[in-house]
Amino acid sequence: MLRILGGPKRLCNGVTRRELLTAGGLSIFGANLLNTGFAAPSAAEEASTLPGFGSAKNVILLYLFGGPSHLEVCDMKPEAPVEVRGELKPISSTLPGCDVCEYLPNMAKVMDRVAVVRSLNHPWNFHGMQYATTGAPEGSIPLEETMIHPQHQPYLGSVVNYFDQQRGKASGSLPDNIILPFMLSSRRPAAHYAPPYASYLGSRFDPIWSEFRGEPTRSMVRRSFGPAAEIRDPYLGVKPDCRFVIAPEAELPGDMTIDRLNRRRSLLEQIETLRRDSSARASHSTLDQQRELAYSMLDSQAIREAFSIEKEPAAVRDAYGMTLFGQATLQARRLVESGCRFVTVVWDEFGQLNAGWDTHVDHYNRLKGELLPGLDLAFSALIRDLEARGMLDDTLVLVMNEMGRTPQFQGDGRGHWGRAYTNFFAGAGMKRGTVVGKTDRIGATVTEHPLTAKDILATIYHLIGIPPHTMLPDRLNRPISLVHDGQVVPELLA
Repeated sequence: MLRILGGPKRLCNGVTRRELLTAGGLSIFGANLLNTGFAAPSAAEEASTLPGFGSAKNVILLYLFGGPSHLEVCDMKPEAPVEVRGELKPISSTLPGCDVCEYLPNMAKVMDRVAVVRSLNHPWNFHGMQYATTGAPEGSIPLEETMIHPQHQPYLGSVVNYFDQQRGKASGSLPDNIILPFMLSSRRPAAHYAPPYASYLGSRFDPIWSEFRGEPTRSMVRRSFGPAAEIRDPYLGVKPDCRFVIAPEAELPGDMTIDRLNRRRSLLEQIETLRRDSSARASHSTLDQQRELAYSMLDSQAIREAFSIEKEPAAVRDAYGMTLFGQATLQARRLVESGCRFVTVVWDEFGQLNAGWDTHVDHYNRLKGELLPGLDLAFSALIRDLEARGMLDDTLVLVMNEMGRTPQFQGDGRGHWGRAYTNFFAGAGMKRGTVVGKTDRIGATVTEHPLTAKDILATIYHLIGIPPHTMLPDRLNRPISLVHDGQVVPELLA
């Protein structure tokens, strides 16, 4: 049971705030409707009302940072004026009523396993990974562009990790919350965006970020930031000897053996033991836990094996696409297969601002030469691979982003557009072959079943087995909802 710190606050019915939160089972399932004194529904109660509760054993989140054009993925408008529909053509998919772009031929063949949401919307036109992946009730530029902000809320993967530990789920041989391929916006100039982290849950629940080791094989002239420049970009192509490294700062130097490392570790532990109070009963500090994790990454056979992507057959690697996103998606499959609970792959900007899916300029060249083919191979291969391995029924696959693009072109690109955008999902507990929501004839506004990112989060938490109306205490012991006012979307559930 989570202990609530601070002085008692007595409510109008005579029950103290501390008693109410404790009665609500805050450490496991949270409190609900604090102003009435009713506890949140238990897991059994929540599971009985909607299908699929707790069906997702693992999660792979593919995050397309920048805002993909919904009009050129799976909400195409072939009857719209040319200045809206553009030059790319739709093709039929295995999901009736959901044509996809002609540059997604492999995705078209697996769409019958997919749930598409076309009616996501919000009023903000700026990049918002914090808004899309946490319970933050509103978006703002300070929240998105400040590394640590008092109004930040815990990342989706961190919340899952927290609840697993609260419920006594044994940790496996791998970390349970990993993000690939590198720290968000660390490969572009100028200001960075706030990376996902555990916020008030504490740094022990922060995601573990990998580092990418590999050489690009292709380049593209980019002109989105300053003068045109030729950028060698791993999202365009990478050499087969590429790999992902977890805790790169802990990589052993060439002359360092495991035995030598263990001797140093033993000496360090002896020194630290001398300075500790022998009667202390406190658990390991965050620093201790991070140190143990770093050591485990160095000498763990399971971790080395999970990250040995070079052991995959060449045909499998080629199926995912020999690009940074393709190989990171394959690495994510290897991680969940090895026991990692939650893996995130971010298609990030590289080399310049307005790179990745932020197609303000050179829209068509980037869609046709990089973005759509890369997504096409990686997503379709992941679905087929999980299905062939018998993993799709208990692995939740999420393709998410923070916004869409403007219906009207702005120069040779599309601008930011939060009023209508698309996410799509597959796997554990998700209804196969369904389309939820609709936009108008030019993809500008939602006309049927409007939804927000909080509704998507509520649905994800439900499938993972966390009642979405759970509340957690922030740093000031205030109850904070996981999903603000989000609601589970029944139409998405199998």
